[in-house]
Amino acid sequence: MAATNFTTEQAILKEVARQDRNRRAIRIWLACVLLVLFGLVLVGGATRLTNSGLSITQWQPIHGVIPPLNAQEWQEEFDLYKRIPQFQILNKDMTVAEFKGIFWWEWAHRLLARTIGLIFGLPLLFFVLTGRVERKLWLPLAGIFVLGGLQGAIGWWMVSSGLEARTDVSQYRLATHLVTACLIFAACMWFMRALSPHSNEPAPTRYSAKLAGLIVFMALFQIYLGALVAGLDAGLSYNTWPLMDGAVLPSDLFIQSPAWINFFENPKTVQFVHRLGAYALFIVVAINMIVSLRAAAQTTHARRSVVLFVLVLIQAILGISTLLLHVPLDLALAHQAGALIVFGFAIANWRGFYGELPRQTSIIVKD
Repeated sequence: MAATNFTTEQAILKEVARQDRNRRAIRIWLACVLLVLFGLVLVGGATRLTNSGLSITQWQPIHGVIPPLNAQEWQEEFDLYKRIPQFQILNKDMTVAEFKGIFWWEWAHRLLARTIGLIFGLPLLFFVLTGRVERKLWLPLAGIFVLGGLQGAIGWWMVSSGLEARTDVSQYRLATHLVTACLIFAACMWFMRALSPHSNEPAPTRYSAKLAGLIVFMALFQIYLGALVAGLDAGLSYNTWPLMDGAVLPSDLFIQSPAWINFFENPKTVQFVHRLGAYALFIVVAINMIVSLRAAAQTTHARRSVVLFVLVLIQAILGISTLLLHVPLDLALAHQAGALIVFGFAIANWRGFYGELPRQTSIIVKD
């Protein structure tokens, strides 16, 4: 009987060790996906800031991997670009050499998007076929893959909005594209965190988890507002702070009719609301830190609240600097990177209140 119990214990220990290895491998894989997603969002931001997003006027998921390889192919690609309003109205004096400068940004963005499909899809297939993914994760991870495919279609839907009647893409579609990317990023972060070891410390207050969730949604909404700002080039005007257009509450915020349209199409209103969103997020994160430190200063939760506050503070400094310096490319990209870092850390912080995802086989130590 004792030998049987010993054999059973060995089998359990072996299975737990196997799950540890599998979860570690999946965390490393998801971390790699997050890293490439981070780069993809930054390259997408550079594509927007350099007005490169309309340089490739066709959606060719397979053939489009290969860029022009000789002078004739470059001229053919340039001739396609000449057909759209952006060239005809804004860039009619552009040369082939100058066209290459915007082409490479958009090509790199699309190549990264295709690459991340492989980086996500192939390891997922391997993990599932070799039994390394727990069954309860199959559907969520497959859902992320499907959302990634949908994101490619959303990207083309966004680009197509600038090929006929506009000189840039629709700010609505740009915001949809960015928010979808953030949702994919959030899902990968959520499951990577869920598969990580957690401390058993109680939450500082009974509202801490809900407050962490609120911070996540506020950060995502702020990213959405930032996309509207970028889509309307709203950051290139009213480059003063803390006053805007010489006032705390600027005029002409509702100059367009109907009034609600100003929140999406009036650059002044969009920038003002983005500022208000930043102030609100800063205040909520500060409150979260103060409450956590007062209630449970020595816990991991409290320490995370301090890190989150510091990240938001740095992001605020980057945002103000970007505005005051009239949106230089390096600072604007740093600001976009900061937004994704804040959002990612907020997701990890929120997931930290729910503990590690229950295992199929586990060992419970009783006192």
